[in-house]
Amino acid sequence: MDRTLRSGGESDTPMAMHRTRLTFPENLITRPIIFEMARDFGVVTNIRRADVRGDVGWVILELEGPEEEIEKALAWARAEGVRVDPVTGDVVEG
Repeated sequence: MDRTLRSGGESDTPMAMHRTRLTFPENLITRPIIFEMARDFGVVTNIRRADVRGDVGWVILELEGPEEEIEKALAWARAEGVRVDPVTGDVVEG
């Protein structure tokens, strides 16, 4: 994806996009992890699929932003106890 981020006339920053499956243990299901990632790391999040049950939840998430910030956001999620797995292909179809 060849998008660039322009802010206040500064030079263009290349944008990246990652599709990721986040799996949340029971103790993190009610915590707004995705909101915190967007707020704290400045990435755009797009939920493509999700399922939440009483003891586990998962989300297929697209993250868009500077590559370095996406990597930091995913590392932070892992440190908080979220399982992070890469996803390939179209997650809406089939």
